[in-house]
Amino acid sequence: MLTIDVAELSPAQLQNYMQYAIAPRPICFATTIDKDGNINLSPFSFFNMFSTNPPLCIFSPARRVRDNTTKHTLENVLEVKECVINIVNYPMVQQMSLASTEYAKGVNEFEKSGFTMLPSQLVKPPRVAEAPVQMECIIREVIHLGENPGAGNLILAEVKLIHIKEEILDTEGKIDQAKIDLVARLGGDWYCRVTPENLFKVAKPLTTLGIGVDALPSAVRNSHVLSGNDLGMLGNVEHLPSADEIDAIRDTGLVKEVLDATIGDANNRERELHELAKQWLSEGKVNEALKVVLL
Repeated sequence: MLTIDVAELSPAQLQNYMQYAIAPRPICFATTIDKDGNINLSPFSFFNMFSTNPPLCIFSPARRVRDNTTKHTLENVLEVKECVINIVNYPMVQQMSLASTEYAKGVNEFEKSGFTMLPSQLVKPPRVAEAPVQMECIIREVIHLGENPGAGNLILAEVKLIHIKEEILDTEGKIDQAKIDLVARLGGDWYCRVTPENLFKVAKPLTTLGIGVDALPSAVRNSHVLSGNDLGMLGNVEHLPSADEIDAIRDTGLVKEVLDATIGDANNRERELHELAKQWLSEGKVNEALKVVLL
């Protein structure tokens, strides 16, 4: 494993490692305005939600690594403590990237990138009409993290109004993760797209107490077939099945076939049972898989 002392890296080298490793990052497409009414539109991937009560998002226009200058977005929010956070999806990504061009102060990135300005209801900066979600925010605080190249400036934006396009909602009025078509930043020029085929769910152990991987037999924990993800699913069940439940699965379909085919061959039996369990885990049949590995 490569081990790096960050003190030995230049800011540009360190930023490269961190941006490739800490990813994907959501994109804050921020609209701001200065005291003279000049509008700025710029994307930031140092961004996330940090509180729901109060509803706070934080994004960071870091000082430029190459020359230590600050960005118009930071200068604007220090003058007018308002912004709109526009969420970026795939149909917007190329225009969004164009808006990141470092145009001179006073140049309107809406016009350069071809986006449509939509008046906000509570704040002065306009919304991006094309964005699937637009959040009008008041700036609570700006925290300067340093004066050196690459130093961040944390903008604490309190969300006051959220506008959501109806076409991305499901039948219950919630945002449909498969419809919003989000994109996120990776390292360098790389992005990723959240499409239905790469979405998956992981059951949260919020109301249940999983038995934990340590409660599984050592032969299961050290399996050459089951992955860490597989063990995590098995360890998330609330309790081990009873001896009767485990015994009952012996005479069912594929399990019986494996047991009959591996009589007298303990090593192959364990491997094939683990492979069957792995298949069932991929199909969401966690309880059945657990019984199989416990045979």
